[in-house]
Amino acid sequence: MIILPSVVTAIIISNVLLSFLGFKNQPFFKKYQFQIGKIKAGEQIRMWSSGFLHVDFNHLFVNMLSFYFFAGYVVNSLGEMKFLALYLTSLYLGNYLSYRYHNKQDNYTAVGASGAVSGVVFSAILLYPDMKMMLLFFPIPLPGYLMAALYMVYTIYGMRKQKDNIGHTAHFGGAIAGLLATIAFVPSVLIDSGFTLIILGATLIIAAVIFKQKF
Repeated sequence: MIILPSVVTAIIISNVLLSFLGFKNQPFFKKYQFQIGKIKAGEQIRMWSSGFLHVDFNHLFVNMLSFYFFAGYVVNSLGEMKFLALYLTSLYLGNYLSYRYHNKQDNYTAVGASGAVSGVVFSAILLYPDMKMMLLFFPIPLPGYLMAALYMVYTIYGMRKQKDNIGHTAHFGGAIAGLLATIAFVPSVLIDSGFTLIILGATLIIAAVIFKQKF
């Protein structure tokens, strides 16, 4: 029997309970989802609450499954309190970048733990640079740093296109927060995972150009 760290269990339970409440109660869902206009009007709680809501069961399942696979690695390295700080920082920064990026779109809405989960995934890759990952449609193990770089490229492309309902900006912001928090908590990764940081840094240069053009 696998025993999850208490902080991981608490986060999963919180996401499941609040998401199912949102599925059944649309007024609750709309009150706490991320929405630019409402946040501008002072409803800052949406910056946090939207990270515990999901559009449907599939959205919730994918996020929580990804979280489940990677959270243990990060907790083992950081401990529960630092892990919680990393998770919440990734959630908030992901939504903050979404707020900045879509600032002129008052009706823009989003929900999901994707930003926070991205932070956890990227933290795990940085802490364990030799980690192997696979895609369902490409079942060949690839280095974690390569998957992370491809993910960033896809995210940046999505940010520019904005033709789907995926919160690419939150994914990007969460991933960056996860990397920065990991470096702050475990400075030795600058040496131990230097190659990974170089690869990811190259994609950040592209992102910086994109944000400069947008803002």
